[in-house]
Amino acid sequence: MKKKKLIALRIILGLTGLYIIASGLNIAVGGMPTLGWGGQTNFFKVTDMQPYLIQDSHIRFVAGVWLGLGLFFVLTTTNIYKYRAQLLFACVLIFIGGLSRLFEMHPEITFGKYIIGSFLAEVVGMPVLFTWIYKTVK
Repeated sequence: MKKKKLIALRIILGLTGLYIIASGLNIAVGGMPTLGWGGQTNFFKVTDMQPYLIQDSHIRFVAGVWLGLGLFFVLTTTNIYKYRAQLLFACVLIFIGGLSRLFEMHPEITFGKYIIGSFLAEVVGMPVLFTWIYKTVK
């Protein structure tokens, strides 16, 4: 039974990593307008290029960190035991990131149809994944 749980866990970690990689690339390469892999790209107009480019650079950096986290998730599939502690920490980081969405103070956005899936993956899915890893990988 434990072997099946580990195989299922590796599959979930790999798929999660691939999704994170794709969403990270979308913004790391496309910047604030993105490459359009997650939807439309014409949602704002730049009125002051210098501050925009500064914010765009910061967004690309954060997306690169997100991309790296996705690569790490994929790497963990090679040896979950070796990366257990770091993987648990990564789940906590994503959970904190999900909670950070609440600071937007626009519940109609955070809990709206375009964000709710990500939000639930972050604040519900990550604790579930954390618990699964914690109990299965010893």
